[in-house]
Amino acid sequence: MDLLDTLTAKGLRGEVPTREEALAVLATTDDELLDVVAAAGRVRRRWFGRRVKLNYLVNLKSGLCPEDCSYCSQRLGSKAEILKYTWLKPEQAADAARAGVAGGAKRVCLVASGRGPTDRDIDRVTDTMAAIKDADPEVEICVCLGLLSDNQAERLKAAGADAYNHNLNTSENTYGTITKTHTYADRVDTVQKAHGAGLSACSGLIAGMGETDEDLVDVVFALRELGSDSVPVNFLIPFEGTPLAKEWNLTPQRCLRILAMVRFVNPDTEVRIAGGREVHLRSMQPLGLHIANSIFLGDYLTSEGQAGQADLDMIKDAGFEVEGAGEATLPRHRADVAEAAAAAGSCGSAASACGSGGGCGPCGGHSHGAPEAAPVTEGTDDGLREDLVKVRRRGAGTELAPNA
Repeated sequence: MDLLDTLTAKGLRGEVPTREEALAVLATTDDELLDVVAAAGRVRRRWFGRRVKLNYLVNLKSGLCPEDCSYCSQRLGSKAEILKYTWLKPEQAADAARAGVAGGAKRVCLVASGRGPTDRDIDRVTDTMAAIKDADPEVEICVCLGLLSDNQAERLKAAGADAYNHNLNTSENTYGTITKTHTYADRVDTVQKAHGAGLSACSGLIAGMGETDEDLVDVVFALRELGSDSVPVNFLIPFEGTPLAKEWNLTPQRCLRILAMVRFVNPDTEVRIAGGREVHLRSMQPLGLHIANSIFLGDYLTSEGQAGQADLDMIKDAGFEVEGAGEATLPRHRADVAEAAAAAGSCGSAASACGSGGGCGPCGGHSHGAPEAAPVTEGTDDGLREDLVKVRRRGAGTELAPNA
């Protein structure tokens, strides 16, 4: 296929496809799916070999969020029966982090629900990072606390944070249909604040919220322009008790095409399969490893993932290997730029666009004229698939051992 030959050649050179080429990836048929995966896999291996980076989530504060993000089980007014608790003590969070690191995680992601942190919250997270780094100085720490105020990113950087996560989630055109309590520009501003402080920018999207192909391409190109070093691709987990509980719009094939499009647009960037991997890719998860070079190990913020050992077995059986603590994730040319930016305390990603205007991580009515994806039959009138969507009842905030 000429399209895939073109995309592969561009990806191997580190070049970006056109919007039309990215849209064409999403429009490929199921008969072409393995060809799409193989082409994206060549690009993935060019820049990341057969390494898989493992990341581990620690939910520092669960539920009770004042924001109204329609996709989120922790949102204002959510009736999802998730765990709800206030801030974990530093030693509790450090214990949870140790379980993930022992399971092979290279990066620990510290997440707290809420609109954004207070200065006292920054102090809490600083103490938590110190406890984690005392146990393992080499572990990477990514922080996700919502919208940042001035100088908060600098404080996190000085305290030892390596990265900051704040997802754009969807396109600017459709953002207002998902959330009313803050704007797309607010999210862009926070990513820029983090990058400007020398933190590695981790920012991604959520697919499956009723968006069009154009919306997906819009947000992925926006993430590249922002200079995101890591792009988490979340697939909507339709929690009962949230406005999007019945949005079952994804198939495994659709998820793989989305991942491939993200890889072609971000050939030398960490692409992470994030929330919803088990729910929507299911038995086709190993194919996702041929496109993405990063996953979360074990459970997510409010939902359960597959067993941590199953993740490790899947990686091995698919012919991949876990990335070690001493290995650089990004290719050398991107790592050099990122390190220079961190040292200078300013933006500096290879794809950064820091001059343009200005939640929580994984954790629309607008249309450009393309048809909406048809809902699959796996959804039911009652919404929740209890065999697929399982609320987390172990790990941080409970007395049970974490899944790692």
